[in-house]
Amino acid sequence: MSLFVASINSGSNGNCYYVGNATEAVLIDAGISCRETGKRMKRIGLNIKKVKAIFISHEHGDHIRGLEVLSRRFRIPVYITPGTLQNSNLKLEKDLVFSFRAYEPVSIGNLLVHPFLKKHDAADPHSFVVEGNGLKIGVFTDIGEPCEHLAIHFSQCHAAFLEANYDEQMLQTGRYPVYLKRRISGEFGHLSNKQALDLFLSHKSPNLSHLFLSHLSKENNTPEIAMNLFTQNAGNTKIIHASRYNETTVYHVFDKSTEASVDSNFTPGEMKQSHLF
Repeated sequence: MSLFVASINSGSNGNCYYVGNATEAVLIDAGISCRETGKRMKRIGLNIKKVKAIFISHEHGDHIRGLEVLSRRFRIPVYITPGTLQNSNLKLEKDLVFSFRAYEPVSIGNLLVHPFLKKHDAADPHSFVVEGNGLKIGVFTDIGEPCEHLAIHFSQCHAAFLEANYDEQMLQTGRYPVYLKRRISGEFGHLSNKQALDLFLSHKSPNLSHLFLSHLSKENNTPEIAMNLFTQNAGNTKIIHASRYNETTVYHVFDKSTEASVDSNFTPGEMKQSHLF
């Protein structure tokens, strides 16, 4: 049994993450245009018609920018809290809007989405774990500091998108004004490379096969710094950079404890032949 995961885009210019099984999928956030989302998904063999819901983490533009058109064009239901919707200025079709509450799982076909609260400077911000086929995939970005709930959920994941937003030295010596540096590094800002690594080393499951380093800052981090830091501590976990410029490949996540192959990913040609998408 397996799930398929990919980052469509990750960064302050837009965030969108895909998790699905062979017949259905969800998107977490829709922060790039509908056209670009569709184009990127098609490039890696993903079918937008398999997407049965979009879950919104919070109202910042890089998480909702493409939502209105994407939902309307493909008639995709949007799961969003009342607080986030009220502060978003989104104009969504009413019959496609559904609410969710923290710690109350939502069933989307054979997928189960677990929302929980996170620390971020937004009205009602949430993180998510998508469960299916005996696997759990976490989407953990835009977090000021790790909390107990994050540690618990991360420790159960077979794959995760984890924020590694900034290198502490680059942020402190960089050109950002003091107030912005404090906002980024504060308890309602973003996770640093070090905070993310500490969470990874302290709470990763032996079954964590893939870790996507996500929401890297363009100004205060580099893929090389983040990747080098995690790769040397990765063990049996594959480390992937979720880029702010393009999509990742689709990764096929298995349960390490039951499957012989745990590090499969497919080229678009292989995916089309498999008829999974």
